[in-house]
Amino acid sequence: MRILFVTSNRLGDAVLSTGLLDHLIRTYPATRFTVVCGPVAAGVFARMPGLERIIAVQKRQMGAHWLPLWGAVATKWWDLVVDIRGSALSWIVPTRHRAVMRRSAGHKTEQLAAILGLTPPPLPVVWTAAADIAKAAALLPADRPVIALAPTANWLPKIWPVERFVAAFDALSGGNAVPAVIAGPGATERAMAAPLLAALPGAIDLVGCLSLPEIAAVLARCALFIGNDSGLMHLAAASGAPTIGLFGPTNAREYAPAGPNARAVISATGRMDDIGIPDILTPARDMLGRRD
Repeated sequence: MRILFVTSNRLGDAVLSTGLLDHLIRTYPATRFTVVCGPVAAGVFARMPGLERIIAVQKRQMGAHWLPLWGAVATKWWDLVVDIRGSALSWIVPTRHRAVMRRSAGHKTEQLAAILGLTPPPLPVVWTAAADIAKAAALLPADRPVIALAPTANWLPKIWPVERFVAAFDALSGGNAVPAVIAGPGATERAMAAPLLAALPGAIDLVGCLSLPEIAAVLARCALFIGNDSGLMHLAAASGAPTIGLFGPTNAREYAPAGPNARAVISATGRMDDIGIPDILTPARDMLGRRD
């Protein structure tokens, strides 16, 4: 059996779609999967069971990326095409069955679950290999809790002030926890993370130096994650790490972190500056207590 799974170019949406994919893997364990996604999100699927191929699509002007993608998948007969993008591609490839996203109300995981009529919606997951887990163990101290801080985002109004991250860590560390500053690759992410690294000179610097499976393995070992609304926030929640996602101008009803121990802290005004330290301390301490 072969399934074509067309997911998002964006990291966060791709992570949220892993719950649907995990359901398919468990339902059809002998299936071979081809995943279509953006290059940024490809690492999310690199370790998944049953993976036959990842097609990383680089977007081009005037939709010029669709024709070579169609050429790559149209020569096979698929048993099922699942398309969370609701693209025309799913209607022009040969398949026995297709399940196509239709945008609706509710959290993104609920919208995704509706594609296959699933209730309750399956939670996102992460897939890691033994090498990823070993690298995470080598990077993090074994005898002290680690609080991961993710100060970056793809849009300036989504960013919580650096001094609040520092104050939150100081209030939660108990004098024993170690901060880890985590961000994606590239000069822009490094520049956004630099002030927090400077303010926490003892922090573990995990900016742009790990693959997505390695980041997932690191996050799974952390006592707590605090971060802006971003792909890394969704990855943290999917890893099972206690996750505090910070929301200002973006829609938490649709994009709150989805995981077994995840919470959104939402600005009452839509401004990140108006999320205070007290707003996160109660849920964060509760999560730390359950993790212990």
